[in-house]
Amino acid sequence: MRHSTPDQLAGKALQAYFCHINNFYNKNIAKVFFFAYSALGFEQPHFFICNERQTIMSETTATLYEQLGGEAAVNAAVDIFYRKVLSDHRINRFFDNTDMDKQAAKQKSFLTMAFGGPNNYSGADMRQAHAHLVKKLGLDDSHFDAVVEDLAATLQELNVPQELINQVAAIAESTRNDVLDR
Repeated sequence: MRHSTPDQLAGKALQAYFCHINNFYNKNIAKVFFFAYSALGFEQPHFFICNERQTIMSETTATLYEQLGGEAAVNAAVDIFYRKVLSDHRINRFFDNTDMDKQAAKQKSFLTMAFGGPNNYSGADMRQAHAHLVKKLGLDDSHFDAVVEDLAATLQELNVPQELINQVAAIAESTRNDVLDR
């Protein structure tokens, strides 16, 4: 009798759970489980066989970075975004003493990483990067909201689909408490 290794048992358990969940939810949940399977260190399968009648294929899902258009799109978006920010009376004062070329380069690197592209970001974390703005200049929720609005307006200007804009906004929103040092 051949015994399964712990990894094989865990993989089989995840596959069984995936098939169970897939019976009750829609195919979109499949993406989450394929990523989870891979993240747990298992070789990512191209399909799960749940039973004779149900084979679930994995879909090669592009990262948000790729869906937005990669490096060229992120670079264009950041350039337009900072033009909007610098003309936005609600938030432009936060950039009065900022080298905007360096700031744009850091933002391009950060967004590339945050959207699932290559991770070349070497800047400070969000809390450290914005702490002085909170303490000295009173950075608050209204300012954060203005930044998110300018980012969404930038993406709309670039004809990015609303579904992707919503994903970008969710990523931005996930940084709110760190940016505002809460």
